[in-house]
Amino acid sequence: MADSSIKEQRALYAQVALETPEALNALIADLEGSSRRKRQAAASTLSIAASMKPEVLTEFSNVFVDALNRPEAQTRWECLDILTNIVGVESRLCDKAIPGAESALFDEDSGPLHLAAMRFLCRLGSTTENRSQKVWPLIDEAIQCYHGDIEFQEMLVAVIAFSEGKLADEVAEELKSRMAFDAKSGRGVLKKRAAQIVENLS
Repeated sequence: MADSSIKEQRALYAQVALETPEALNALIADLEGSSRRKRQAAASTLSIAASMKPEVLTEFSNVFVDALNRPEAQTRWECLDILTNIVGVESRLCDKAIPGAESALFDEDSGPLHLAAMRFLCRLGSTTENRSQKVWPLIDEAIQCYHGDIEFQEMLVAVIAFSEGKLADEVAEELKSRMAFDAKSGRGVLKKRAAQIVENLS
């Protein structure tokens, strides 16, 4: 089956799940189950649902946090995407996901997992000064580790949003300092995005 057809089917089922408790509960059961294939399919469908109506999924936040411990990368990055959407609705439910996001951020094998973790941490960290202090060391380390990687430009999009959030003063200053070199001496999109971060913090 073509990838586009699978995505279309999952999008349709995501819509059904948002409107039908039985369908939603079935997806949650698959996510908690022992089958890697079913976990990945459920996580993908639930991620689509979360992009539509994250408020419907808030009651299952602990399930998504727990799923960050699964061995397969896709389940983890889909659940990080779900939690990133939930941040905008009930951010306090997502604090428990920080350790799982940290593990995902520095998993050696998966670029998409790194990116999903960075997006989550930036979104959560932008909500309060206290959270910005909690996640900043992880974001800072990731900026240094993945500078030049294929996902780095998209990571910077998340960092731009982070720089627009409610950051503690010391976090804002350290982020500004971290991006100053690229803002001055970088090239192309890297220079532009680094400059945007510095400008946001000035």
